[in-house]
Amino acid sequence: MAKYLLLKHYRGAPAAVNDVPMDRWTPEEISAHMRYMQDFADRLEKTGEFVDGSALAPEGAWVRYDGEGRPPVTDGPFAETKDLIA
Repeated sequence: MAKYLLLKHYRGAPAAVNDVPMDRWTPEEISAHMRYMQDFADRLEKTGEFVDGSALAPEGAWVRYDGEGRPPVTDGPFAETKDLIA
């Protein structure tokens, strides 16, 4: 079975109504979000789709193939802004 990485950015939402970084959320908003994410992970685990969950280490680096034979190297295991899909 294929495995995929779900990478979550906590930089606010596309809608201006929720464009607040997570470090400025209220304790209630953080608790609600954590409950939602745990419920989501529980549903994936019940179907056998959830494999593991862990944070990425900032000191890491990853390499990807760019289709031209060159392996671009990034500063860490985080998506580059230019790679984000709107």
